[in-house]
Amino acid sequence: MIKITLVAGARPNFMKIAPILHAIQAEINKGSQLSFRLVHTGQHYDKKMSGDFFDQLNIPEPHTNLAAGGGTQAEQTAAVMIAFEKELLANRPDLVIVVGDVTSTLACSITAKKLCVDVAHVEGGIRSGDLTMPEEINRMVTDSISDHFFTTSEIANENLLQAGFAKEKIHYVGNTMIDTLLTNRSKFQKPKGEIFDVLEAKKYFVLTMHRPANVDQEGQLKAMIDAIIEGTNGMPIIFPVHPRTAKSLEKLGISYSNLHLVDPLAYLEFNYLVENAFAVITDSGGITEEASVMNVPCLTLRDNTERAETIHLGTNELVGTNPQNLAPYLQKLMRGEWKSYKGIPLWDGKTAVRIVDKIIDIYR
Repeated sequence: MIKITLVAGARPNFMKIAPILHAIQAEINKGSQLSFRLVHTGQHYDKKMSGDFFDQLNIPEPHTNLAAGGGTQAEQTAAVMIAFEKELLANRPDLVIVVGDVTSTLACSITAKKLCVDVAHVEGGIRSGDLTMPEEINRMVTDSISDHFFTTSEIANENLLQAGFAKEKIHYVGNTMIDTLLTNRSKFQKPKGEIFDVLEAKKYFVLTMHRPANVDQEGQLKAMIDAIIEGTNGMPIIFPVHPRTAKSLEKLGISYSNLHLVDPLAYLEFNYLVENAFAVITDSGGITEEASVMNVPCLTLRDNTERAETIHLGTNELVGTNPQNLAPYLQKLMRGEWKSYKGIPLWDGKTAVRIVDKIIDIYR
């Protein structure tokens, strides 16, 4: 029996683990000697940031919720580690699977390795090169102690090889978040609300911002939104507001007739908006992947990216965090000169099956 513990803690994790869970369950149904425990660390505890994803993506109820809650990076890391250690001592697996680059990824990988439990990192090897990002620290530390890497791109493979990791530990499988996207694309649903009823397909923007470089300094946030308003020719802008950003916007009193602030949206509703948008402006990594596969133009408000394949082969362009950089990209977009999706290898909806097949091959 191969015993697997899967860890999810924050909104991006749920999209990444759902297909892995479904692939494991499919193998169990076929008689494979697999078992799993799903651990929710409680890093995201708001229903819109967590609960809706379990419902919409058909994720089973977690076997346990560590209820780590909020706090500083250190407080959250410590809370997850303390609770996850108790979980592993009570239910020791053969393998812990962590995904992505959030606090829970780091905390659970360290805890598992200190108990001499193997760790597999799904989305291993991606790098932004920006050590001011907590996510980059999480990636680097998690990779440094992982036993196996399930990678999304040749770029990630090369990063790991250059860092000295053994080739046999690197398993190039694709992107589980795209598995989730392709599985659920036919189920996307228009959000409820007056503003969504009057939107015309391909005649509005979707905006997301949550990173400290964009939202923590009020002057920077105001300048960026002003630049977005100026360059979007009065088209509606739908802005699902991250809790961090909401606080800053409230202080600034920002108000434009075509800027529509809405609550965070569940997975099926948010991706309905993205699929039908004229373009997406974001500082998220995962959204650049989804927008690329759906062939929706994407402008990334960051100075670096750990997902360079979305620029080389996708619809993404790296605008930067200087609001003055935005105008030429928006002008190019408005002229209809944006690039199209070229196709990213192995982003085909079958990544989770490849992951589970490899795990069976390694541990049987």
